[in-house]
Amino acid sequence: MPMPSFHSGFVSIVGRANVGKSTLLNMICGTLEPSAGELEVHGRVAPMLTIGTGFSPEFSGRENVLLNATVLGLSRAEILERMQFIIDFADIGEFFDQPVKRYSSGMYSRLAFSAAIAIDPEILVMDEVLAVGDEAFTRKCFARIEGIKEEGATIFFASHAAN
Repeated sequence: MPMPSFHSGFVSIVGRANVGKSTLLNMICGTLEPSAGELEVHGRVAPMLTIGTGFSPEFSGRENVLLNATVLGLSRAEILERMQFIIDFADIGEFFDQPVKRYSSGMYSRLAFSAAIAIDPEILVMDEVLAVGDEAFTRKCFARIEGIKEEGATIFFASHAAN
């Protein structure tokens, strides 16, 4: 049976623990392959599965952003164009140029979210990543997510909480 095709909008995947929400999101991001069938993804994917996945604790926030953006397919010039946006959105001050091993979980969350949304995703995949961070930052994130949706992106969000 063919699965539906999503072109833009918000897709929420809600369910209890261990039912496959994260597995599905990992397949959309290309970090897992389906054991049967096919999954086609068209567009630039910004994965936000686990905060800071792929970040090196010894690298600064800036170095991790450059590395992460390269892995996601941006050129150095493209990410340098977006760097000030990332710095401003993350709002972690002088810590941006310090090793991420010195970051609190909130700073880690801010950096990871800021880096992911800066690539102008066509598909934003989020697995309960906004559970970390203060209320003001969470509101800022949801406003940016709404902006990404209005720009025509598809947003996949998984949660165990129906609200």
